[in-house]
Amino acid sequence: MRISKGALLVVIAVLIPFVVEFRTALSWFGITLSALETAVLGIAVVLAVLLWAVWPSTETTESESVRSG
Repeated sequence: MRISKGALLVVIAVLIPFVVEFRTALSWFGITLSALETAVLGIAVVLAVLLWAVWPSTETTESESVRSG
């Protein structure tokens, strides 16, 4: 994982209010989102963060190459 489980939980917990406030900010520009659309957006953002967190890093550090060789 690219991030610890605790830090991932904190990131997800902070994302939820941002998604709700994004809905409010969009309403200032005349764009309205329903609660369902906001939930789908929130789930998509959380899934994107989860995918990023569990996707293996392409960079190999020196300690990883020593362990594998």
